[in-house]
Amino acid sequence: MRGGLAIILIGVFILCGSEGWSQQMNSRKGKEVGRVVSQNDTVEFELLEVNRILIVGNKTTQERIILRELSLSPGDTINNKRIIQVLQKDKNKIYNLKLFNTVDISTIILSQGKVDLLIELTERWYTFPVPIFELSDRNFNEWWQTYNHDFRRVNYGIRLYQYNFRGRNETLRFTGQFGFSRRFDLAYQIPNIDRHQKQGLSFIFSYAQPKNLSYLTEDHKLLYLKSDKVLRTNALFAVNYSYRKSFYETHNLGIEYRTSQIADTIALLNPNYYGNGDTKQQYESITYSFNSDHRDVFAYPLNGYQFNIYLKKIGLGLSSDVDQFELNLTHAEYIDLKHGYYFSNFSSVYLSTPQSQPYSFYNAIGYRRQFLRGYEVSLIEGSRFFLNKTTFKKKIFSRGWHLANVSNDQFSYFPLSIYIKGYVDVGYVENFKRYEELHINNSLSNRFLIGTGGGIDVVTFYDTVLRFEYSFTREGTHGFFFNVKKEF
Repeated sequence: MRGGLAIILIGVFILCGSEGWSQQMNSRKGKEVGRVVSQNDTVEFELLEVNRILIVGNKTTQERIILRELSLSPGDTINNKRIIQVLQKDKNKIYNLKLFNTVDISTIILSQGKVDLLIELTERWYTFPVPIFELSDRNFNEWWQTYNHDFRRVNYGIRLYQYNFRGRNETLRFTGQFGFSRRFDLAYQIPNIDRHQKQGLSFIFSYAQPKNLSYLTEDHKLLYLKSDKVLRTNALFAVNYSYRKSFYETHNLGIEYRTSQIADTIALLNPNYYGNGDTKQQYESITYSFNSDHRDVFAYPLNGYQFNIYLKKIGLGLSSDVDQFELNLTHAEYIDLKHGYYFSNFSSVYLSTPQSQPYSFYNAIGYRRQFLRGYEVSLIEGSRFFLNKTTFKKKIFSRGWHLANVSNDQFSYFPLSIYIKGYVDVGYVENFKRYEELHINNSLSNRFLIGTGGGIDVVTFYDTVLRFEYSFTREGTHGFFFNVKKEF
């Protein structure tokens, strides 16, 4: 019974914002994660030859999944001055598989300049029934400030996750959600379908029937209609192919078909919801993305960089009611300034064309990573925008505890890191011509936006990130904001 409760509690942490399953605490310093070869161990030989690679602790995970992340293979030679750096990077790559609590890579020095590599792992728990009790709004601050923390706006249900399915790092997910928005999802991700583990496939089917729907934006806030009847029925089927060219670069190609229908009331309240007062919409789309990810630890990066290109064409000339092209470029840089100080910067540029689109295709600053601190409660829509976010932080506490009274290894390690920070965010959104004609949603558009402030980040159990921030904006507004998940 205690084990089941622990699983559910961990699932709640993940639901609240864990974006990665790698333990940030363990990956920062070799002394925190085990034995890392030192210069004194290898000074006798200038070149070292890898003899064997030994893996311990992978009760579920297949060895080939782990070996895929290593830069070294049996028979390879490496300079004794480079091996520390190479093993540290390989350790980070194994963490970023999101399969293990702890990873140690050490060397066993043999005669004649040969070494064995010993990889010691502690696997995570892979089966999670995660209760759904989440806000239907874009973030906690919108729910608390704009909608007066109305618990009727909460979704409930369950998500069933099977991570590391078949020991091959595959993920199977089922969602059954009720409450403010009813939704059912089934997704299956296979990251490795070929012998070289470079190609992957994923499939998703989604069916949603919300009885509460945002139908219009007014004063940069969403207006909702609540009804006893279904306001929209949406079905989606998508297939994605991935090609991981190297350790750090991945190409993705996706094809999607979506069909949707809204209630007549929505079309009356906003004739441009699907355009021209239509109540039905269907389209095909194709997406391509390229991700170059050199961050040290995905859950809460402190060093490295990430670059992403995202292209999407909606409407392939088959049965689509929509014609749109999207481009989004993002770049994040993380710099370790030493002595516990860190600098990070995130930039994003978005473009969609043509500008005249149905309301359901309006994009904005205010969704996902595309937000400015201090403007969390605002939705600033436009066909073109850019933003830049800069953070300077100091680590003031970092420690991990191995809980001796917890017999289950998957839950026996508790990390905690605390950072204080200051930040400045800037952005610009070009308003939709339709809004300009209607004289709405223009107070934050077509002008430079600036948000600044300070706060505290707490990184803890299963990479949960809690952000406590107080922000000021160019418009003179200010306030406290609480967010889950890292800022970018």
